[in-house]
Amino acid sequence: MPLARSDTGTLFHEEPQTGNPYLEDALLRSYLRTHLPPQVLEEVNQELERFGSRLLSQVKPLGWECELNPPVFRQYDAWGQRLDQILTCSAWRRIKGIAAEEGLIAEAYERRFSSWSRLHQAVKLYLFSSFSGGFNCPLAMTDGAAKVIESLGVPGSLRSAFEHLTTRDPEKFWTSGQWMTERRGGSDVGSGTETVASKQPDGTYLLHGFKWFTSAADSDMALTLARIADAEGQVKQGSSGLSLFFLRVRDEAGKLNNIQVQRLKDKLGTRQMATAELWLHGARAELISAEGRGVSFISHMLNITRIHNVICAVASMRRMVSLSREYARRRVAFGKLLQDHPLHVQTIARMEVQTRGAFLLMMEVVHLLGLAETNMASEQQQLLLRLLVPVAKLYTGKQASAVAVEAMESLGGQGYMEDTGLPVILRDSLVLSIWEGTTNVLSLDVLRSLSKSQGQVMAAFFSAVQKKLEGALSSPELAAAVKQTREAVGSLNQFIQAAAARGALTMELAARDFSYSIARIYAGALLLEHAARPDASSADICAAERWCNQELCPVATGLGSSSYEAKAALADSALVYEGSPAHSSRL
Repeated sequence: MPLARSDTGTLFHEEPQTGNPYLEDALLRSYLRTHLPPQVLEEVNQELERFGSRLLSQVKPLGWECELNPPVFRQYDAWGQRLDQILTCSAWRRIKGIAAEEGLIAEAYERRFSSWSRLHQAVKLYLFSSFSGGFNCPLAMTDGAAKVIESLGVPGSLRSAFEHLTTRDPEKFWTSGQWMTERRGGSDVGSGTETVASKQPDGTYLLHGFKWFTSAADSDMALTLARIADAEGQVKQGSSGLSLFFLRVRDEAGKLNNIQVQRLKDKLGTRQMATAELWLHGARAELISAEGRGVSFISHMLNITRIHNVICAVASMRRMVSLSREYARRRVAFGKLLQDHPLHVQTIARMEVQTRGAFLLMMEVVHLLGLAETNMASEQQQLLLRLLVPVAKLYTGKQASAVAVEAMESLGGQGYMEDTGLPVILRDSLVLSIWEGTTNVLSLDVLRSLSKSQGQVMAAFFSAVQKKLEGALSSPELAAAVKQTREAVGSLNQFIQAAAARGALTMELAARDFSYSIARIYAGALLLEHAARPDASSADICAAERWCNQELCPVATGLGSSSYEAKAALADSALVYEGSPAHSSRL
């Protein structure tokens, strides 16, 4: 018998070990070498190497502790007194301190590297995200709140809050919540917001309402929407009736601001972070938007949180690919290492191509944001930023979960085991296509950007893609990929012209495929631009070629197969509801 006792057996699998995430990310380092000014690069390079080491030695074990010790809700004490305490573990609080020390919010607002400051912050968040134990989510909303306050010119009443949000002092650092979702749920806040604000003699407001989904419920402050009641107690419905408010969650003594915690949400993922249902019973708040302009003002926050969503998506993809490739170097199957099985390596390579395209799309967005924040963006770049934020968010959200599933499979049975940590990454990635707008909601937002700009957004897109492709023309190795991308651009342009003559239903049915086409074409152009550098690696060239070999313009295929016509919509309804008791079509 090979084993005398069952409890002396050992698993013949070796744990994949990854090192400093900055030093092991060849694409990130080559991107920074290419784009950052030399003096900025030298300083940033040293800081990121140090930060990468800290992630391994301190943040990674703390993040795992957060997973093992999720927040707990203590509603009453032993004597029946209402407490409404959300208790987080010490690791969660320590990560909050590290986030402050590392300037994960401050970096973007200090602007010590001018327009490159936002990109520097994004890179640190990208490295931090997969080890953070879910703390990347509160940071997203904190950054969004700071952006809203900055967009208001940091008025005196909000200066203290802004300083708390952007400090590097762990003792003073605040995180912010974002309380938008109410009982009807979803992105339609115009019809779903029921919270009412009553103005007081001192100019403050008392909020009454129910917030159904409040992420980072342990935060120090929040921004929230509410409807202001007039003298007769009436409120205006619709988006134009919403105003934006700032409130402290607790007072200096730690007492809740007339807020009751109903319960913590039992979520599929992001369990490390407290998400709660809250009753507002006269919570004191300050109006910070123009009355009835809350949705417009909150857009600054949504822009930032959607970019954070992209960063989290790409970070999870990079983490899963890194674990897959390292496992392949250790795991023996059928007589040889997995890295010596061509089919297995091909599978990881396909994940790598997706990760590279997503990474460059992320970096393009944060670079454009940095230019816009420092008043250095041209009109074309501002239009491009408006288009690419929802496109990048919706596309990378889908990529992240697909790569996570594939990577989990690449580790076989071990990938399915909770104590490896891989199921955590998979679960947490699934929220990325839901939070801050589902794929369809954001696809319609892309259409709105086209309509509001009267076509200027797409003109900026085509111009930017053309410029990047021109830079790759000098490389014979990339000629076929450039040709494929140009053909996709032509097909996209033809679709826009054809759809314009067919009416609104065509564009609505095509919205998701249209957004995917924009994402794939633009990421392809970025990969080609990166591969055309004089010091590009063979991997850079291969990634560009393989990305451009996929269907770059699915919306053209859909148009050709009549997928966006009224007849197709009726067929969709028949397919979905056949056999349903409510079988009928509203079209």
